Amino acid sequence: MPTALEATWRNRFKDPVLVELWRKRLAVWRKQPAVVRLKGPTRPDKARRLGYKAKQGVIVVRVRVRKGGRRKGRPRAGRKPAGLGVRKLTPAKSIRWIAEERAARKYPNLEVLNSYYIAEDGKYKYYEVILVDPHHPAIASDPQLNWITRPAHRGRVFRGLTSAGKKSRGLR
Repeated sequence: MPTALEATWRNRFKDPVLVELWRKRLAVWRKQPAVVRLKGPTRPDKARRLGYKAKQGVIVVRVRVRKGGRRKGRPRAGRKPAGLGVRKLTPAKSIRWIAEERAARKYPNLEVLNSYYIAEDGKYKYYEVILVDPHHPAIASDPQLNWITRPAHRGRVFRGLTSAGKKSRGLR
């Protein structure tokens, strides 16, 4: 049985008030930088399921990533039309994984815990990425989060060890 928050999220395009709210939000988000730190998650229920806790050492950032396949310039030198390699190029990484990596590059002292989809418009997709500070005492003393303090988890997003990375690598 979904909670009231989950039901509202699922029906956000059926209610005209919510549709207008999201349209205004996306107009504001488009003008902001690609990676923005937030006070709290936009979808608290989803963030909690993925490991977010409202405590020191845990932050949430919103990441804006372009939609669609890989963009590649058309070669200037002569080739057979099949050898141009411009269309139908599929990147090895999902857009969500790219969003996680961008968040990790913006905050190099933090590790990516997980991420989830928020919204999209015609040009961009928006994800929220949960980041954890492995050096914070509150994280080291938390039994659910202290595994991320181990050296094996350093740079985990760049090695495809997050949920999005494992999915892209075909591990589930």
